[in-house]
Amino acid sequence: MNLEEMTPNQSARRDRVIESALELASEGGYDAVQMRDVAISAQVALGTIYRYFSSKDHLLAAAQLEMWRKQSERLKAHPAKGESDAERVMSVLNRSMRGALNDPQRTQALVTASSSPDPAVRECQSELMGIMDEVLGAAMSDVEPTRRAQIAVTLRQVWFAWLLGWVNGWNDAPTVSAQLETATRLLLA
Repeated sequence: MNLEEMTPNQSARRDRVIESALELASEGGYDAVQMRDVAISAQVALGTIYRYFSSKDHLLAAAQLEMWRKQSERLKAHPAKGESDAERVMSVLNRSMRGALNDPQRTQALVTASSSPDPAVRECQSELMGIMDEVLGAAMSDVEPTRRAQIAVTLRQVWFAWLLGWVNGWNDAPTVSAQLETATRLLLA
């Protein structure tokens, strides 16, 4: 169901479903998000959830997309600070990493869901990638636009790879942050 076609009541129900899924993910990660539990928490029928989301992965991917829409608006209102492109990009990445670190269970659930081959997840991810690229690109005001877009895509991919490693226990959060800084400085040298 398209967001623009929803009535205010439908939009409010969808928002409650997303909030409930995020709360469950915060409490117990990916496995804690069960559609029946989401329905109970959101006070909606199970069928209502499936009207908006085809699967748990689709629900979590949509939740991640909503979070990034809000993050993008916050960054537009309060742009990244720094004297260089690398410092501004690192400011954006550090803000986002703080959010991930403050809620590692939720981060694990969102990263796991975003790795799904579900076609509905792919649609959310496509929009999410555009938002992330825009956010990263906005921090690089001194870079030529074509190169800026290429750097944003590369940093997004590096970021996802390191986040995937973190949520799977292959590395720790300080390593993720250090690697993101290294990649940023190499690309923006």
